[in-house]
Amino acid sequence: MKQIFTILSLALVLMSCSKEVTRTDIGIIPQPASVEIYEGTFNAAGAAFEADALCETVLNAISTFENNLVAASGAASGTSGSKFVFKADQSLGEEEYTIEVSAKKAVVKASGLNGFVYALESIKQLLPAEIYTGTPSAATCWCLPCLKIQDEPRFGYRGMHLDVSRHFFDANEVKKYIDIMAIHKLNVLHWHLTDDQGWRLEIKKYPQLTEHGAIRKQTIIGHGRDRKGYDNTPYGEGFYYTQDQVKEIIDYAAAKGIEIIPEIDLPGHMLAALACFPELGCTGGPYDVWGRWGIADDVLCVGKEETMKFLEDVLAEVADLFPSEYVHIGGDECPKVRWETCPHCQAKIAELGFKDDDKHKAEHYLQSYVTNRMEQFLSTKGKKIIGWDEILEGEIAPNATVMSWRGVEGGLEAVRMGHDAIMVPYTHLYLDYYQSKDKENEPLAIGGYVPVELVYSFEPFTEDMTDEEKSHILGIQANLWTEYIPTDAQLEYMLLPRLSALSEIQWCEPENKDYERFLGNMESMRKIYDILGYNYAKHIFSK
Repeated sequence: MKQIFTILSLALVLMSCSKEVTRTDIGIIPQPASVEIYEGTFNAAGAAFEADALCETVLNAISTFENNLVAASGAASGTSGSKFVFKADQSLGEEEYTIEVSAKKAVVKASGLNGFVYALESIKQLLPAEIYTGTPSAATCWCLPCLKIQDEPRFGYRGMHLDVSRHFFDANEVKKYIDIMAIHKLNVLHWHLTDDQGWRLEIKKYPQLTEHGAIRKQTIIGHGRDRKGYDNTPYGEGFYYTQDQVKEIIDYAAAKGIEIIPEIDLPGHMLAALACFPELGCTGGPYDVWGRWGIADDVLCVGKEETMKFLEDVLAEVADLFPSEYVHIGGDECPKVRWETCPHCQAKIAELGFKDDDKHKAEHYLQSYVTNRMEQFLSTKGKKIIGWDEILEGEIAPNATVMSWRGVEGGLEAVRMGHDAIMVPYTHLYLDYYQSKDKENEPLAIGGYVPVELVYSFEPFTEDMTDEEKSHILGIQANLWTEYIPTDAQLEYMLLPRLSALSEIQWCEPENKDYERFLGNMESMRKIYDILGYNYAKHIFSK
């Protein structure tokens, strides 16, 4: 009798979950590397949960998913006869995962935190959107299709940038930003913390940087070319992150598999620091935290040793605070006009033997000296540097990674020299640009036009690149500068849904990209945006 029961049970399982592949399309963004979908379903509502002896962070992620499933579906764990099983598999890559779903069991395997959180994200996207909030749902089906997913990202660096200098976003909004990144399986937040318009990071040795350098007296109205003047309203008092807040945000991101790379932009974009310490400038000031946008001629005087000491003191605290492998030191948009007439900078140029040549002026080599010195200093702290592609002008520091923003040319030059590069071309990946041609009905933006489809079209490899050169492209990032983004709602609007397109070009191999399939999958992502209350542009949904 027992044998007959076993045979009947097996027959029912086979009937409910056929091994015949029915399709390979699935409503997940970014699209998994490999998907096989079979006939039949798995009832997630009421499923039991089993897990190997996994790390506490992974177990917490699984527990959060379980609690949300119970709350949203209304079915207690272990009441349906089905179960989720989470297993460690060290044969899988660092960010790789597999999911195998049969009628009664969903088995998830990964080798570490990132693989497990990505697997959970894929599962959540297959369930009703209420799984994200744990709010009771009227959905009657909490089913997963019987399937097999093998998935891992194309690039190890999948970044999103956030500028908090021009307009400040508090710790809660930064966490929300991280949440949005996690839904899309990004793994790096590039946090732009300082600029001419405000210093946003507590530096204990120099409290003036946030006491005074965080506050600008006024802010320009509209675009400078419009000549509408200034608002005559101080901005920035208390608008900075304490080191304790930063540690909390770092831990929050780490639990979601996201590393935070800080940027302290130098030696240009430093008016907020010069307003506090005018002796570090070429002219001696006075200087103000800038109330306009653009590129200031006043930069740090790098011919003075006290300036270099200031930079090393700041970067020492940054390196101690952030556990990331990298520190971004900017290097972009640094005019040389002050250096050309500064006796201290000219003396340093003479001391180091820099001269104009057919490629660059001596002052470009002076900036290379600064970059090299900061790289050497940060290496003593166990850190590597990233710089914008201007660090290629003069002589690039030996181990620097180039972030190519003025197109892809800087990245291509870097990899041909054997340096690592991250592709961030403004032509495709600047999310502060307009996403619709109907500018009359869009929030004010810096300019340009980067719709979802243009983001999706970006490919970082060129046909003539060698395999060795391709291996130096670490990944892709989009940037969100906030000169014209004063509110949380507008920040989300400029980010979404373009972040979904970004996630696919970071994650998917070219043969797995399909814009029409992507648009279809965005209907599921839209439900997630709605349930979480995100503000997003709706252009692609009206087609």
